[in-house]
Amino acid sequence: MKRTNPWAWIPSLYLAEGIPYVAVVTISVIMYKNLGMSNTHIAFYTSWLYLPWVIKPFWSPFVDLLKTKRWWIVSMQLLIGAGLAGIAFCIPTSFYIQATLAFFWLVAFSSATHDIAADGFYMLGLDSSEQAFYVGIRSTFYRIATIFGQGVLVFFAGYLEKTTKNIPFAWSITFFVIAGLFIAFYVYHRFRLPHPDSDKPNPNITAQSILREFGETFKTFFTKKQAAAAIFFMLTYRLAESQLLKLIQPFLLDPHEKGGLGLSTQELGIVYGTVGVLGLTIGGIIGGIVAARGGLKKWLWPMMLSMLLTCVTFVYLAFAMPDNLIVINLCVLIEQFGYGFGFTAYMLYLMYYSEGQHKTAHYAICTGFMALGMMLPGMVAGWIQEQIGYQNFFLWVMGCSIVPIIAASLLKIDSNYGRTKKKEEIEELNDEV
Repeated sequence: MKRTNPWAWIPSLYLAEGIPYVAVVTISVIMYKNLGMSNTHIAFYTSWLYLPWVIKPFWSPFVDLLKTKRWWIVSMQLLIGAGLAGIAFCIPTSFYIQATLAFFWLVAFSSATHDIAADGFYMLGLDSSEQAFYVGIRSTFYRIATIFGQGVLVFFAGYLEKTTKNIPFAWSITFFVIAGLFIAFYVYHRFRLPHPDSDKPNPNITAQSILREFGETFKTFFTKKQAAAAIFFMLTYRLAESQLLKLIQPFLLDPHEKGGLGLSTQELGIVYGTVGVLGLTIGGIIGGIVAARGGLKKWLWPMMLSMLLTCVTFVYLAFAMPDNLIVINLCVLIEQFGYGFGFTAYMLYLMYYSEGQHKTAHYAICTGFMALGMMLPGMVAGWIQEQIGYQNFFLWVMGCSIVPIIAASLLKIDSNYGRTKKKEEIEELNDEV
């Protein structure tokens, strides 16, 4: 293998992995809200964009079968850039909803495929000691991508909205900037990614063997002990959060007469791109540390109940309607901390259920159920909010927290699981968070 310093490609690779996900899941919601789409349609259409991550396990083996991981990475980055440019071109048109959603789908599928290839390439391009050393680096740059997407890009779009007084133009320029960034990623990685000797199509894998392996993998997954309780837990643990996430930005952006807090797009970028990411990161790190000391069984309930913080803070904001940006930032910090801390238990349980034969494939199926649990409730969240208003909606979401409590009570977990996690495993967990 022609040696390339990992610092020359790991930071940029994980920036390229994080930005399109943020664009599809978060920035799309803010853009459609500012373009005048109703909350019902925003929640429904953008929730569908989770689908590529739901079904990702079904096509991940073909990334091993066809071409190299390196080829998939650079090809998907070029395709993501083209999809983002397509969004930018279509925003000012009269048919922008249909056209931009089509390109968002392209970006979503390309991003999910890029995730598969990038995470596989990480293991091929580094030896085991380097993998342990750089896992924190890749986690850091993925978080930087989140800050850049939710913070810098949203703030930039808000600045253009304010200065040009032309909202479609502002978002079109913003997506052109992201598209240009991905063309730059493509060119850079085309020449700077290493060429690991082991990065080649597996000649022993055939379509027939993949189908046979699929059948065995799914059979063993659904015949594990407590399979029904586990799947119920996977689908419902984020029931409240999945609805909340689709309406947080619309709530913060809507004017007071519509029940919102009336923040500008620039203020929203500051709140969620800085304070929000800080709370999420701290919550995830603390969650990983305490879980490693006490184990999953001990911390499952405290972590799950901490997810209630995500609901309580927005119930307060909806009823108090504060104008003070410091108060709003503090509430978002608490909300994101609760989410980061509580999400740790969820990821640990997915690892716990995946233990045994076909561990990697079973974990991929678990993450598919996780994405499905985000997608389905999110689709109807906007309609519910428009029927009952923001205040009652946040109360409804808080009431939904009862369902994962019921699901958790059905689980049986080894009291020692997670207690002896090594430092690098905790860092990998934080990366997932």
